[in-house]
Amino acid sequence: MQQAPTYNADHEQFRTTVRRFIDKEIAPHHAQWEKDGIVSRDLWRKAGAAGLLLTDIPAEYGGGGADFLTINVMAEEMARGVYSGPGFRVHSDIVSRYILHYGSEEQKQKWLPRMATGDVVGAIAMTEPGTGSDLQGVRTVAVRDGDDYVISGQKTFITNGQHADLIIVICKTDSSAGAKGVTLILVEGDRPGFSRGRNLEKIGLKAQDTSELFFESVRVPVTNRLGDEGRGFIYLMQELPRERLLIGIGAVAAMEAVLGWTLDYVKERKAFGKAIIDFQNSRFKLAEVKTEVKIARTFLDHCTALHLEGKLDVPTAAMCKYWLTETYGRVVDTCLQLHGGYGYMWEYPIARAYADARVARIYGGANEIMKEIIGRSL
Repeated sequence: MQQAPTYNADHEQFRTTVRRFIDKEIAPHHAQWEKDGIVSRDLWRKAGAAGLLLTDIPAEYGGGGADFLTINVMAEEMARGVYSGPGFRVHSDIVSRYILHYGSEEQKQKWLPRMATGDVVGAIAMTEPGTGSDLQGVRTVAVRDGDDYVISGQKTFITNGQHADLIIVICKTDSSAGAKGVTLILVEGDRPGFSRGRNLEKIGLKAQDTSELFFESVRVPVTNRLGDEGRGFIYLMQELPRERLLIGIGAVAAMEAVLGWTLDYVKERKAFGKAIIDFQNSRFKLAEVKTEVKIARTFLDHCTALHLEGKLDVPTAAMCKYWLTETYGRVVDTCLQLHGGYGYMWEYPIARAYADARVARIYGGANEIMKEIIGRSL
């Protein structure tokens, strides 16, 4: 077992900054954003000014130049408050990484500094109406026409879709080549032929804009391509282990928060003349939850340590995403039950956590796909 990573004084100082930002700029407004189905656009610029975007992108491109554990801090603090509205993770920890790793120097200089300030919001368009986790089967096409690509197709379930100024679009440049025909292309949000559909209404993540996107003969220069033509699927596979680890980080942070809320509740709430925690069933259920959360944290720390050493492989990342999100689902369900009727009330964070938790078993690759990846490695 790898030694658990440890936070230093810089990480804890950043945690204080994140908490202050959440208390001032997110917590007072999140309930309204849930009703609106979208956060304030101005929030992105405020987050950029506070140094909360692109924290691990090199300073030469406007980022914070910090390490992966700094990202952990951000993910943990957002998850602990069930503040799922701001799509900072997709913007900072996914879109910017594709540009950093596979973009040209010109693309990095053009986009990353503006993403760091929040003046440009990023999204990545993978999923299509008829294609979920099967990224080899995308039908959005990019046809070469001289020095341009002409993109046609439709995407759905796209985080930051309403706000996005820059979208990484997964396209087929060769529809007969399977995975070898997949290419990543940058599309600006003001290109003729590009349009946004409705902001989708979801069970959870209610403050996060999640959209349909349409591409009707959208013409972009070849210089908008990320990396080499036909290597998009390889790029996706290289980045997905890290993305699945990030999902695990959010799941564990939320589990720990859910357990804390529940312990506070069962100690205060009384039934039949005594506190809920004084019933044996309550203590046994909480003993189970405490054990599962402890194991989850230990496994997450192990996977994080592997990632820091460059040793987190695809099957282990799939185990991380699959097991931690499944465990989170069990934990939040048990803890909601211990809240009784109040657990079903939206004003209690346990209710929002319950609704938000469900999608974690779907996005980042459905857990059935994670099992397939693990199974193939046996």
